Amino acid sequence: MVRREIAPGERHSCEAGSPRIIRYQAREQDAGKRVESVLLGPLQISRGLLSRLKRREDGICVNGQRAYATRILQAGDLVTALVGDEAPPRRLEPVQMELTVLYEDEDFLLLDKPANIPVHPTRDPQERNLEQGLLAYLPEGVYPHFVSRLDKGTTGLMLTAKNGYAHELMKRRLHTDAFYREYLAVAEGIVAPPAGTVDAPIGLEDGSAYRHCVRTDGASSLTVYETLATGNGRTLLRLAPHTGRTHQLRVHMAYLGFPLTGDWLYGQRCGVIDRPALHSHRLIFIHPLSGERIERESPLPPDMRGLLI
Repeated sequence: MVRREIAPGERHSCEAGSPRIIRYQAREQDAGKRVESVLLGPLQISRGLLSRLKRREDGICVNGQRAYATRILQAGDLVTALVGDEAPPRRLEPVQMELTVLYEDEDFLLLDKPANIPVHPTRDPQERNLEQGLLAYLPEGVYPHFVSRLDKGTTGLMLTAKNGYAHELMKRRLHTDAFYREYLAVAEGIVAPPAGTVDAPIGLEDGSAYRHCVRTDGASSLTVYETLATGNGRTLLRLAPHTGRTHQLRVHMAYLGFPLTGDWLYGQRCGVIDRPALHSHRLIFIHPLSGERIERESPLPPDMRGLLI
């Protein structure tokens, strides 16, 4: 089942199963330039994708006819590029599952992720994952590319691209003003000081393949935090990551001495919540093709609200 919370007229999905094509009409200042100049410039296509388009049937067309990237443009020429994905060599089995879609267009899908479901396949072949759910939801020939990933236990907003082209455009905008994420978290103890910035590098812990820690030779990591409320010996926080390190928010709060409630990896297990108390609450992004500002929020889930009472 898919639950949509989309304003009327907001969804702009292309016809099911149709390939994703982007278009550009050459202007006066484009006359005399090669086709590849507008593909690499205004259309923001990477050189890797350009190389693949050259090999695809109808990958690059001018005025409806297949064209070389070196073709010289005239004002008014219509350039099209077939940027939809080619079939991947190995495909997961689609699995019908409940999804909450908060925004969707030809290139992006904004989901409200539930707790305790992994984004990608795990070592357990029986465990369903979000990628399988999206394969069942998306039209044939459209494959999910996750722009922002959440840990298995983390809930809330997560952006997915519907093709590699859109994914690459958004990746270039991560950790800039064009892509902003804000989380809500419940930490053990009364956080002091109540607001601040954690500027502490993060890397893998020695001897571990998945546990991270603050270490001097780690990657630069920056988190801004603010106390919103306290209760039951815990603190509700607003967290804004300015970098995207693995487990960054969990590691930084544990480093301050206030691990997230239920975080068995960086704190301790909790009998009233079976996951780290972390929720992707607010996401804002500037659409790389339309320039539209998209903003959505997801409320604090009940299992986290109950921790403060």
